[in-house]
Amino acid sequence: MTFGIKQLLERPIFRAARLVAGREGIHHPVGWVHVLEITNVAPYVSPNDLILTTGLWLKQNEQERFAYMKQLIDQQAAGLCIEMGTTVDNIPKEIVELADLHHFPLIVFEQPVRFVEITQDVHALIINRQHQFLKELEVYSRKLQRLTLESTGIAQILKAFHEQSARQVLYFSSLDHSIFYPALTTKASGPISSFLQRQMDTKALSAKDVSFLSMNAQQLLVVEPVICFGQTFSYVGVLLHNRAEITESLTLLLDYTTKAVAAITLRTEFLEEKMSRDHNEFILDIMNNRIENEDQAQSRMGLRQLSKGEYLFASGIIEIQHTADIEPITIEADKQDMLILVRQLLKKHGLYNLVMIQNNRIYMLCAKDALHKESHVNFQATLMQLAEELRASAHEPTKSLKLHAGFGKLRTQIVDSSRSFEEAQQVIDVARNVAAQEGCMFYDRLGVYQLLKAVPKLSFLASYVDDHLGELIAYDREHHLQLIETLDVYLACMGSKQETAAKLHIHRQTLYNRLEKLSLLLGEDFLEADKRRCLEMALVAYKLK
Repeated sequence: MTFGIKQLLERPIFRAARLVAGREGIHHPVGWVHVLEITNVAPYVSPNDLILTTGLWLKQNEQERFAYMKQLIDQQAAGLCIEMGTTVDNIPKEIVELADLHHFPLIVFEQPVRFVEITQDVHALIINRQHQFLKELEVYSRKLQRLTLESTGIAQILKAFHEQSARQVLYFSSLDHSIFYPALTTKASGPISSFLQRQMDTKALSAKDVSFLSMNAQQLLVVEPVICFGQTFSYVGVLLHNRAEITESLTLLLDYTTKAVAAITLRTEFLEEKMSRDHNEFILDIMNNRIENEDQAQSRMGLRQLSKGEYLFASGIIEIQHTADIEPITIEADKQDMLILVRQLLKKHGLYNLVMIQNNRIYMLCAKDALHKESHVNFQATLMQLAEELRASAHEPTKSLKLHAGFGKLRTQIVDSSRSFEEAQQVIDVARNVAAQEGCMFYDRLGVYQLLKAVPKLSFLASYVDDHLGELIAYDREHHLQLIETLDVYLACMGSKQETAAKLHIHRQTLYNRLEKLSLLLGEDFLEADKRRCLEMALVAYKLK
């Protein structure tokens, strides 16, 4: 749609013109043409304007001539054309040097010309190019619509963008593989992907608008976010070599392309939503022990038969808690956003998965092939990273969310995963109520709480706690001596009075008084093995209330 000074000089009407300065700026785009003879030109000049003049300003003193040129340069005018022979016969050397210094094209007509013919010619060219570009843009838009209906492949959209712009284009996603068209070698594409990832991590990439990023002196990236459901998961961009290549036509093409990619992403999400209904039914069958045949279950999950090794299955629950009073519609939107993010992260980490949301809980069954002895540890590390990424999203300033995550024991069969979902919920219950277990996400790390959560009736635990700690609890309630906390720390410190006093931040004599009261209420033998074990179990159960 745009053209530069170089193309302008090739026009017939500029046959008698000569470029006398600013040769390095001949690629400046020309957006419009103005005839200006006044000396205060700044308010009337826009970027990329080409200025025509007879040189009246050259009749001023040296300081005013410099001021005139500086105004044009500062306003980012495309260039300046001076008609010789009407008002002036030569251009001062210092003006030529100033134009060269700022790469500002200075064009002279050696003989008088009709400015009206120049403006008519250039304006007609600009308007015709704009009209032609709008026609091409309409054709391009229809092409994108056809491509989005025919396929869910983003590569086809990038190919169309490349053919229209004649630039290296790319699709970047932190949750998926990046795509370059034309394809680049890993050596060439790696630094670009790493650069964009750093920009995303440091929030330098805009989640709403186009970003202009300089990789180095030779490479410039222009990227626009792909926004779906108010979330930004990926970007479409174009690789340029200098800022002069950033034109209105290119940014319009980028915008159309980005919206086409967003349409494909949305359609993919809707297809996944349809699949999620099948996932819901499957997960409910698992949770209700309606799965009997393992081979059929793995096939239903879409898992291929392994030639060696086996699958590991992890059942997990993400519980979403809102920490502030907000509108119900916002609560539902937050849950849907979190569901989409869970799916994207599971995809990013390469996990086979089924996902279901019910009320404020997201249930997921994840699978990964186990080919070596470290697979179990690696799987848990991946799940932990996934949970941390979810929590990082929940902690954004615009959200009032707190997430609780729990995973049952890893198992080798889907038919055994019902128990894993129960274990995942037990992990969340313990982590929510026991401060020392707040960061725990895995059932096999709950320790003695596995036994306590397995007790079928909570009333039994309450009775057990009352039998062994009832007098202490009642005494604390009346006298506020913190005997329960003192006993818990004293047993944890293996009876070390010095360490206990330090951890409780109390004087040694205060601790002696409390220990004397403990001996009075519990008996002198409360440190003997059997009684100590009963007290420790009661303390653990007490924290679960």
